[in-house]
Amino acid sequence: MKKPKILLAERNDVLNKKLKMLLFGNGFEVIETSDKGDALRSFQNNSPDLVIVGSSPGDTRDGLGVAQQIRQSGCNIPLIMIAAHSSEDQAIAALKAGINDYFKQPFSFEELMASVKRCLSGFFLRESSREHGVTPPCLIDSQKMIGENVQIREIKTYIGKAASTDTNVLITGETGTGKELAAELIHRNSPRSKKPFVCINCTAIPDSLLESELFGYERGAFTGADSLKEGKLKHAEGGTVFFDEIGDMSLYHQAKILRAIESKEVQRIGGKGSIPLDIRFVAATNRDLDQLVEEGKFRKDLYFRLNVARIHLPPLRNRKEDIPLLLCFYIRELNLRFGREVECLTKDALEYLLCYDWPGNVRELKNLVEATFVNLSSRQISLSDLPEQFRRRIGEARDLPRSEPDLLLSTLMSTNWNKSKAAQKLHWSRMTLYRKLAKYHIVKEGT
Repeated sequence: MKKPKILLAERNDVLNKKLKMLLFGNGFEVIETSDKGDALRSFQNNSPDLVIVGSSPGDTRDGLGVAQQIRQSGCNIPLIMIAAHSSEDQAIAALKAGINDYFKQPFSFEELMASVKRCLSGFFLRESSREHGVTPPCLIDSQKMIGENVQIREIKTYIGKAASTDTNVLITGETGTGKELAAELIHRNSPRSKKPFVCINCTAIPDSLLESELFGYERGAFTGADSLKEGKLKHAEGGTVFFDEIGDMSLYHQAKILRAIESKEVQRIGGKGSIPLDIRFVAATNRDLDQLVEEGKFRKDLYFRLNVARIHLPPLRNRKEDIPLLLCFYIRELNLRFGREVECLTKDALEYLLCYDWPGNVRELKNLVEATFVNLSSRQISLSDLPEQFRRRIGEARDLPRSEPDLLLSTLMSTNWNKSKAAQKLHWSRMTLYRKLAKYHIVKEGT
């Protein structure tokens, strides 16, 4: 297997020598440049697999400038920054510039090497695949994220890329869009997949208990602490921690989480020493964190720490062409669960579902199908089989003016995707119909 190439751009001669020896000793090829001005030229000429850039007093912008220039070239190569002196503003600027990991001096060489190896995990996977004459595997469990919508396809691709690195990930989207599923896919496809995936619902733990739940406590730390308790963060050692609905966490606990992310260590309640952590952080929210930051309700430094890789899940109303696929999946799943043989929905029932905006998103659709199974006597789900309160909501939706994408999609469904017949029903030419399909990114399932 060929050696990974690392570009080392550090002006401090003593530190540069130590880093070079460390990297050589771990089997890496090192390309040196002490001049930040030559770093980009060296990057372009040598095509390294990772860049380590130093930041010293007086040249902070130069170090960030190198990172920004690399990112502006469209390259997703891992970047690690080592800062001689650090501040909150500098750390935030580094993260905004696309730095994958950030170390402030003094730092542990062991932690730096662990970061280098995690950042290069994608390189080792590709080289191992080449050696054995196979292509790298597709996204593991990708079939769990149902949909052929353009956005969903792009999200699956991006999840694979984000998973192979060790960067923090922020997942946004409305309630019910599948944020926890996306977090699980990131973990399942990462080098940490054999280690724990720990989900922490930030709204389910009271503020008074959050610190003891996350960090743990020593025996005798308070009344009732009869034995030592490991916190949830330590339970995830080597794996991934998923903070669900992080936007609902108090400012006090945001500060505690930020410290754990930055220092990679925690202190139990009543404990005297710090405990090292080796975990990846993934967070999700259905709230607008940019607005919360502006209002002073969410820490700006924590936001930039989490918002390194960003995944936004679209609402179901923006990808209604995936509804038939989702329905088939849930019907098949419920058939196995309840021992039934339900086949599909009638055309009328499907058309009704396509008229609805699904404020509860995929979760609401799944719950509807399950509710329908309770009182279903035939192999097809008709309009009359849908729960009465749901039929009322859909009836109200049908009385509202229909958007052009909804009208186009329901017409295609009613003609079994016969474009000529759909164009006739809509009084459009076939070319108009094709232009509309392209405009609204509507594709038939499986194509």
